[in-house]
Amino acid sequence: MLVIQTGLSGLVLLEPTVFRDERGFFLETYSETAYAAAGIHARFVQDNHAYSVSPGVLRGLHFQLPPFAQAKLVWVVRGGVLDVVVDLRRDSPTFGRHFSAELTAGNMRRLFVPRGFAHGYITLAPDTEFLYKVDAPYAPQADAGILWSDPDLGIAWPEGEPILSAKDRQLPRLKDFDSPFVCDPPLGGELA
Repeated sequence: MLVIQTGLSGLVLLEPTVFRDERGFFLETYSETAYAAAGIHARFVQDNHAYSVSPGVLRGLHFQLPPFAQAKLVWVVRGGVLDVVVDLRRDSPTFGRHFSAELTAGNMRRLFVPRGFAHGYITLAPDTEFLYKVDAPYAPQADAGILWSDPDLGIAWPEGEPILSAKDRQLPRLKDFDSPFVCDPPLGGELA
């Protein structure tokens, strides 16, 4: 597995080792030992699967507030997305900065998103299936987000009007969010 540093502490892009032949391919989708060797020490407790019918479906930018915050391991098994995360850790030197990467069924990349980041994606292909592991169960009372189109974030989303939920249209801007997240410790799923 190739581990690619993103410039945002704890956020890593992962390229799995894929064995291909005339029959197809094989890869490990997750190995606790390999991920620990890469500095990822989250203990995942739940898997989620999202399906989007059309290109242009935008989900995000979401997170859960402490003490229900979640670290995530995300990837695509069908179609593709532009995946985006924003550092919400108030004492981070990269607070408010974002990172984006294309995750597709073809490139098989994974993104590890530590606690303290907002996460979202927009589908780039029809019939996209997005999978993710989380290290804490979903808690509806802790559900929160930042507006996907916040001009202060400077995210270069694909052109066109995205397909959004009513909830995602009304999320606050980063400047209106008093972040409870901090950096210590910088890796894994242990952030406040």
